[in-house]
Amino acid sequence: MMAPPRGMPGGYGQQPGIILLREGTDTSQGKAQLISNINACGAVVDAVRSTLGPRGMDKLMYDGTKVTISNDGATIMKLLDIVHPAARVLAEISMSQDSEVGDGTTSVVLLAGEMLKQVKPFVEDGLHPQTIARGVRKAVGLISKRLAEVAVDMPPDQRRRRLEILAGTALNSKLIANYKDLFAPMVVDAVIALDPLLLDLKLVGVKKVPGGSVTDSFFVQGVAFKKTFSYAGFEQMTKSFDNAKVLCLNVELELKSEKENAEVRISDPDDYQSIVDAEWKIIYDKLALCVECGANVVLSKLPIGDLATQYFADRGLFCAGRVAADDLGRVCKATGAVIQTSVQDMDRPGVLGLCAHFEEKQVGGERYNVFTGCPAAKTATIVLRGGSEQFIEESHRSIHDALMIAKRGAGDSRVVGGGGAVEMELSRYLRVEGLKCDGKDQLVLCAVAKALEVIPTQLAQNSGFDPTDILNALRKKHLDEDGLWYGVDCDNEGIQDTLEKEIWEPALNKANSLLAACEAACVILKIDETVRNPRSQDPGAAAGGQTLQQQHARTSQAMGGRGMAGMMGRGGRGVRRLK
Repeated sequence: MMAPPRGMPGGYGQQPGIILLREGTDTSQGKAQLISNINACGAVVDAVRSTLGPRGMDKLMYDGTKVTISNDGATIMKLLDIVHPAARVLAEISMSQDSEVGDGTTSVVLLAGEMLKQVKPFVEDGLHPQTIARGVRKAVGLISKRLAEVAVDMPPDQRRRRLEILAGTALNSKLIANYKDLFAPMVVDAVIALDPLLLDLKLVGVKKVPGGSVTDSFFVQGVAFKKTFSYAGFEQMTKSFDNAKVLCLNVELELKSEKENAEVRISDPDDYQSIVDAEWKIIYDKLALCVECGANVVLSKLPIGDLATQYFADRGLFCAGRVAADDLGRVCKATGAVIQTSVQDMDRPGVLGLCAHFEEKQVGGERYNVFTGCPAAKTATIVLRGGSEQFIEESHRSIHDALMIAKRGAGDSRVVGGGGAVEMELSRYLRVEGLKCDGKDQLVLCAVAKALEVIPTQLAQNSGFDPTDILNALRKKHLDEDGLWYGVDCDNEGIQDTLEKEIWEPALNKANSLLAACEAACVILKIDETVRNPRSQDPGAAAGGQTLQQQHARTSQAMGGRGMAGMMGRGGRGVRRLK
C-alpha cells in the first residue's frame, strides 16, 4: 500500500507543531536577552550614580501621596518601580547590603553594574557567559585575599576613637554631614551601651520630634518614649522621681462593660448591688497590689483607665497605659524589670526595675517619658529634631546607616581607607595578577580591575572634578610603595592619603560589597532566557490602576519581548520602560 503524498493529511512526512507553552506565554532568549539584561542593569545604575559620596546629589521621589528625599541607595531602589525582571536583582542586592551592613548600598549597585558593562563586549563577541562568570569569581577571590592582606588592624585602646571615625565617615555622604561631630558620638554611645555579645540595634530607639533645630537632637542613656494616651487625673500625677522603682505589666487596669449577649440572672433585686460591688472590689484589689509592691512608676501594654489613673495619682504614683511593645521591652532591658501578666506575687525579688531618675519632660510640642541612670542599661535612645518631615526621615536613615557601621566596627577592628583608595589598590593588584594568567581569564580579570575604578571615578565626577585627571593621578600614586591608601580628595581637587585623613571604612563592609556585586553580576550573566507565563484572564484592575493585560504588555516590552527581536543596543525599549 502506497503512503499518501508528503504534506497530505494523514501523511507520515508531515511535521506536526509541538505546543509546549500556554498561549500568551512570552519568551526572550539568546544573546539578545543577555544584552537586554545588561542594558537594563545599566539603566538602574544610572539612576543612583549621582548619589555616591559626600558631594552626591539627592533624589526626590513622589508616589502620588508621599514625597521622599534621599541619597540612600537602598531607599531609592526600594521606591523605584523597576519593571525589568532581571534588573530587580540590583535592587535586591542593594537592600541586602542595607540590612546586612547598613552602608555602601550605592557602591554595591555601581560595582555590579560596572562589572556587567565591562564584560558586555565579550558577550557580544560570543564568549560563553559561564567562562565570564568563572573569571569574575576568580577575580573576586583574588581581591578578597588582597583586601585581607592590606586591612589595618587598629589597637583595642583606640576603640572609641575608631568607632567615631567610622560613624563620621558613614555620615559624610548624608544630609546631616555638617553635624557629624554631634551625631557620631551619639551613635558610638548607643552602640557601646548595648550588650557586646548581641549588639541588637532593635534596643536603640530613634524617636522623631518635628520642630526645632537639628542641633536640639539629644542622646538618652536609657529609654525615652512619647507620652501615651491619658485619662482624667493625669495632671495630678507626680512627673519626676529619683531612684524610681518601675513596674511593667501586661494587665488591663480598667473597668470593662460586659460582652454582648452576656446576662446575669438574680432572684432578688438586692443581689444586684453585690455583683456591682464585686466588680469594683476586683479592680481595687489589683490597684492595691500595684501600690503595695513599692513601685513609683507603673507601665502597661494594655489600657490603664480613669479610675486607676486617679487612684495612682492620689497615692503619688505615675502610670502610663498602652505603651508600645518595643518601648516597654527597652524599659525592661534598661531597668531590669520583668513584665508581669498577673498582679499576684509582685513582692518577690526581681519584679521591679530600678532607674536613678524618671521624668516626664517637654520635647518640642510633645511630652516624653525619660528613664536615665539605669544600672542594667543595655539600651539607648536618640531623639531627632528637625524642621521638616522629609529632613527628619532622611536623618533617621542616616543614623541607621551609621549605627550599622559602628556595630560592624565594634565586632571587627580591621579598617581600610575610603574615598576610592581601597578600590584603586585592588584594581592595581588585580591588573597585575591578570597579566600573569593566560587564556580568556586574563581578559575578564582586567575587565573587573577596570570596573573597580568606577568608585573613585564617580566620586571625582560627583565632586565636580575631571575624573580622568584624578584617575590618572591615583594610578600613578598606587604604583609607589607609599601610595597604598591614596584616594579622591572631594574637598580639594586632587588626591590624599585617606587613612591619614581618617576616612575609614570597616573591612567587612567592603568585603561584603565586593562579594554581593560579584554574585549579582554572575546571576545576570547566567540568564539566557526569560519566560513570562500568562496569568489568569479574570477581569479586574491591578495595582496602579492598570489592567493585567497592560501589565503583561509592559513587562513583555521591558524583557525585550518577541524572542530574538529584543533590544540589542543601549537605550532599547526595555531601558526606556524602566522607571
